[in-house]
Amino acid sequence: MAIEIEHKFLLANDSWRALVTHSENYQQGYLSSNSLTSIRVRLAADKAWLNLKSATIGTQRDEYEYPIPITDASEIITNLCQPPLIEKTRHFVNIQQHIWEIDEFWGENAGLIVAEIELSHVNEKFLQPSWLGLEVTGDIRYYNNQLCQQPYTTW
Repeated sequence: MAIEIEHKFLLANDSWRALVTHSENYQQGYLSSNSLTSIRVRLAADKAWLNLKSATIGTQRDEYEYPIPITDASEIITNLCQPPLIEKTRHFVNIQQHIWEIDEFWGENAGLIVAEIELSHVNEKFLQPSWLGLEVTGDIRYYNNQLCQQPYTTW
């Protein structure tokens, strides 16, 4: 079973921007999102994935991700996904042995920036950089499948 162990944080300031090693633009849509699971398609410039996640709130949940053809992903997003779509730029920042993924949202979620870190086990220690703000791992509003249903700009 594939397990994702992740923490989400808001940002306290923009000092992380100087540490970005690279960035990718993503578009993603949800085929299904309910109390048990979410099924999404994510499209980047040169790759695409189908992702299934348990709807568990917190640091640990089941996750399965599979590469799919870019043309299929584009068609699925256009023809089958529930609007609105998630549009974001993911910035990558290396801190010690971890990679922070900082999602800067656009479209109906413009203005929201969230930092995420994936860990290899639940009790793994990690450095919390000074640019981190409030942890929102347990706040369902910050999950991408929820941002499709209640975009940040409507809060």
